[in-house]
Amino acid sequence: MEIKDLGEFGLINRLTKDIEPKNESTVYGVGDDCAVLHYPDKEGLVTSDMLMEGIHFDLVYTGLEQLGYKAAMVNISDIFAMNGDPKQMIVSIAIDKRLQVEDVDAIYRGLRKACDKWGVDIVGGDTTTSLTGLAISITCIGEAAKEDIVYRHGANETDLICVTGDLGSAYMGLQILEREKTVYYQQIDEYNNKVREAQKNKDEAALAKLRAQRHTVEDFEPDFAGKEYLIDRQLKPEARGDVIKALRERGIHPTAMMDISDGLSSELFHICQQSHCGCRIYEKEIPIDYQTATTCEEFNMNLTTAALNGGEDYELLFTVPIGDHDKLTDLEGIHQIGYITKEELGKFLVTRDDKEFELKAQGWNPLK
Repeated sequence: MEIKDLGEFGLINRLTKDIEPKNESTVYGVGDDCAVLHYPDKEGLVTSDMLMEGIHFDLVYTGLEQLGYKAAMVNISDIFAMNGDPKQMIVSIAIDKRLQVEDVDAIYRGLRKACDKWGVDIVGGDTTTSLTGLAISITCIGEAAKEDIVYRHGANETDLICVTGDLGSAYMGLQILEREKTVYYQQIDEYNNKVREAQKNKDEAALAKLRAQRHTVEDFEPDFAGKEYLIDRQLKPEARGDVIKALRERGIHPTAMMDISDGLSSELFHICQQSHCGCRIYEKEIPIDYQTATTCEEFNMNLTTAALNGGEDYELLFTVPIGDHDKLTDLEGIHQIGYITKEELGKFLVTRDDKEFELKAQGWNPLK
C-alpha cells in the first residue's frame, strides 16, 4: 500500500491503534498533542538517538524489523546505563518514497518487540517525508530513585573496572556484512558488463544465456556460515537490563557507568575525564568471543584494537568499589578488566607481556 493513500494520521493510527500503556507513569499516551506522564517519587531520565540511513545503517543488509528493534534497544540501553528503568518511548520517522506502508509496519514490529521485552510504552512521535533516505529518531524516558542514579563522574581511585558480555563482536559483524555487500555489487557489475558486451556485439545467444542467469545474481546468498552470532550482534543488539537486575539483587551500586556504543577506549575516556581519574586495564582480561577472534584473523585485523575501538556492542562499562570484588566473582557475564588510578597516572592498557601503552579514544565518531 502506498503511504500517501493513508496519509499521516491514517499511518499513525495504523501503527499505534492497539498500543495499550503498561506503566502507571503513563497517564495518557498516543492520541493528543502531548503524552502525559507522572513520576511522583522518582527522577525522570530522558535520552535521544537519531539513526540516519547511510551513516548508522545500510538497508542493503539491514532488515526493517531489525532496524526498528535496534533503534529501540540502543535508547533503552542508555536508560539502563544510568541504572534506571525505561518506561516510555517517542518515535519519529522520516520516510522516503521507496517505502510502502508494509515497510513501516515492519519497522514498528521491531520497535514494539524491543519495547515489549522491557515493558516500555510507545507514547507518541511524528512521521514525515524524507528526500534523503530513511531516518529514525527515538526519545526514551525512564525513571530512577535519586539515590540510585549512576553518572559517569562517580569513579574513585582503586575502583574495579568491569564490562559485561564480550567486545568487538558487533564491529566484526559489520566487517562481514560490508564484505558480502562488496561481493554482491561486484557480481552485479560483472553481470551488467557482460550484458553490455553482448548487446554491443549483438550476440543474442549470449544475451539469452545471461537472462537465464539473472535470478542467480539477484538471489545472491551471503556467506555468514559460522558467523551468525557476530551478525546478530551488529543487527540486533540487546540492552543489558539483565545485568542491572543482577547487580541490584546483589546490592552492588556502581560508582560510574555507561553503555559501550562508541568503543571501550572512548567510553573509558569519558568516565576518566568526568571522574578526574586515570585507569589501568589488562589486555588479557578483555572478554572476546571465539567467533570475533577467528574473524579478526580472517580479516588480518588486530583483535585488541577491534575490542577497544569497534563499538556498537551495547554492553555496560562500570566501576565498583574494590570491596564489592567478592560479590562480582560468580556473576555470569561480568568481567573485571582493570582498576581506577589517580588522574596523574594516566590511562593505560597493560599488554599480555606486561608492557604499558597509553590508551587512545579511537571509537566511532559520527561527525567525521
